Amino acid sequence: MFSFQQNKKFYLAIGSTVIFILYIVFVLQDISNCFFIESENNSLGLSFYYTKAIVLNFFEIRNQEQLACYSEFLKIWDILFATIYTLMYASWIAFFFKKIILLIIPILAMIFDWAENYSEILMLETYLNTGLISESLIRIGSGINSAKWILFYLTYLLILTGIILKIKNYFKKN
Repeated sequence: MFSFQQNKKFYLAIGSTVIFILYIVFVLQDISNCFFIESENNSLGLSFYYTKAIVLNFFEIRNQEQLACYSEFLKIWDILFATIYTLMYASWIAFFFKKIILLIIPILAMIFDWAENYSEILMLETYLNTGLISESLIRIGSGINSAKWILFYLTYLLILTGIILKIKNYFKKN
């Protein structure tokens, strides 16, 4: 029988996944509309890396209101999103594996996401104040962003491995 006590981790993983989906559908889509431009890169953090040309283009094609909105998005809504997806990923990893040390991977991804947001905010503020962006700040932000994505890929690999192991164990028992 599927009792709550025996399957707390599973219910937490399912619940956090539902919250993740609801947040994307009902919060992120609406909040990001204020800086969204059709057929353009709408978040520096969604690419594996970025260059000075990519960052400058991202800022130059947006007006002051859109850039202010993007800054608010990075400071509030994306920070909250990172917390939600970390809870979801950590819940699934905890469900699939007994080794609690594995939770460090999604937690580090979240920390790198926050650091990348901070670097983007610094780039944006520098751009708004001077019209320029430091090449070293872009390299740091891009490096942090790449590290974040590597940690995401490791997280996805862990979850996929967990799914495969659960299926394998299921068929072994039956």
